[in-house]
Amino acid sequence: MATATVVRRARVRHTAARPSEAERKNAAAALQRALDRRDNGGSTGH
Repeated sequence: MATATVVRRARVRHTAARPSEAERKNAAAALQRALDRRDNGGSTGH
């Protein structure tokens, strides 16, 4: 039996070639806040 293999490639959408400096800094700050919230749960474990 011959079976056809279909290969699907995800399309990558680039809204901009590179994020601006401000966007990069905002993303880094948001990531740091998320990590801080995770790490600083305290004794309650939140």
